[in-house]
Amino acid sequence: MSGAAFLASFAALKSGCGLVYCAAPETERAIIAGMLPEAITIGLESENGRPSPGAAAGLERAASAFNFDLMVIGPGLSCEGGVMEFVFRTAENLGLPCLMDADALNCFAAAPGKLKLLKKTPSVMTPHEGEMKRLVGKTAGDRKEMALRLSGLTGGITVLKGPGTLITDGERILRNPTGGPALAKGGTGDVLAGLIGGLWAQKGKRSGFDLNSAFESAVLGVWLHGRAGELAGELMTDRCVLASELPAFFPRAFTEAGGGDA
Repeated sequence: MSGAAFLASFAALKSGCGLVYCAAPETERAIIAGMLPEAITIGLESENGRPSPGAAAGLERAASAFNFDLMVIGPGLSCEGGVMEFVFRTAENLGLPCLMDADALNCFAAAPGKLKLLKKTPSVMTPHEGEMKRLVGKTAGDRKEMALRLSGLTGGITVLKGPGTLITDGERILRNPTGGPALAKGGTGDVLAGLIGGLWAQKGKRSGFDLNSAFESAVLGVWLHGRAGELAGELMTDRCVLASELPAFFPRAFTEAGGGDA
């Protein structure tokens, strides 16, 4: 799903990142490059439009060559073919702070024993409620209990999306006050993943890639994303807002946040 990769990369660029690399199957790379010329695209070994297990080695080489700071993995990925192996190899071998979203979460839900791989580096996971129940079990409890449980399993930050999005590091837990119906469309989660990842890349460069910088970036990103949705809804009505239109409202949301430094 090339659109998801575009939305995440677009949001990361609009968050203030100087450079964003978008790694995608070679068969899809040109599509993304045409949609977003500001992103640097990297073609990965692919099978049927999806990353093959061997793509992980190519991504490792690119990460070393270009000195990646962190990775966002999952938007538009799928879980079929060799994708699961690609996700697990990447999580284990890249050694980068990571944000896991969308199908990366579904890969871990299918093999929950692999969650321990995320304890090697600081991580942020951004499930909606359905993905969360697949990760921790449908009888795990209420939203707060599920968020705390996932952070316990990964040792990282959990962002449980939905009305009143929850952000926790396993000890602190905050409920976001912004957002609304304008965000109830496909693609808005990809925008959030790119926004948080972009903020964390900048915060981490200033103060270190650790759980504190991850938590602060997630809190700010969720607030900005929700506020952008509110602003877009005020102008276009909640009914008509598209995910690709949200980043146009980041500047005003950043201004309201006092400049937007996590």
